[in-house]
Amino acid sequence: MPDKGVVESTLENGLFASRWLMAPMYLGLTVALFGLTIVFVRELIYYAPEVMTMDAESAILVALTLIDLTLAANLILIVMFSGYENFVSKLDIAGNADRPAWMGTVDFSGLKMKLIASIVAISGISLLKNFMEIGAAGSEAPAERELFWLVMIHLTFVASGVFMAVMDWLVAKSGKKGY
Repeated sequence: MPDKGVVESTLENGLFASRWLMAPMYLGLTVALFGLTIVFVRELIYYAPEVMTMDAESAILVALTLIDLTLAANLILIVMFSGYENFVSKLDIAGNADRPAWMGTVDFSGLKMKLIASIVAISGISLLKNFMEIGAAGSEAPAERELFWLVMIHLTFVASGVFMAVMDWLVAKSGKKGY
């Protein structure tokens, strides 16, 4: 029968190496980021010729759409960089002048808060766009039931963010190591 130390060591090394199974997922997020970039450029090209004839509300809706796409892209970057550094391996780009200052400093708790803040912002922008379409000429106004559920979903995201912040605060206050 093999020594328990050897079996345990082999198991632990295998478990530790399994973190690399996440690497293809982060590469997949790169593909998603590329796709969002294509959609952003497509939207920009579509609306650019109309800028001179747009009314203010339409211009705001276009701007909100572009902001929404940008926030979603930021969310992907945060998950890619922070997730990779927290769960797979450190990025060896310390000498790069373009390295964002926050890289390497966002722990799991900070990552959760950045994620929920981004989700709340994206949800809020989507909700605002729907509210603005209510009075917009030539657009089909969202149904009352649809608006109700958009508000409820947004409030759920907000409440989740508050609860996560409170949990992190309680863990920090207790002095115990968080999750």
